[in-house]
Amino acid sequence: MGFDSIWHWLIVLLIVLLLFGTSKLRNAGSDIGAAVRNFKKAMKDGEDASKDAKAGDAERLQADAAPKAEAKPQDHAP
Repeated sequence: MGFDSIWHWLIVLLIVLLLFGTSKLRNAGSDIGAAVRNFKKAMKDGEDASKDAKAGDAERLQADAAPKAEAKPQDHAP
């Protein structure tokens, strides 16, 4: 019996159901779902923070470059 046989997977599913029961499997499924949602939320928050940091860096670089470009050379009398 190979791993691609439907009968193999039905027997495995039956054994898992007998060992753990439906309530434990339901709880495990909801826990995994919550973990995936939290992970996706954290990834999204991280991307947003990264974008905000990049935008802030660009603004700071423009602000730093602007006064230097506007600075006029001063005459120094010897």
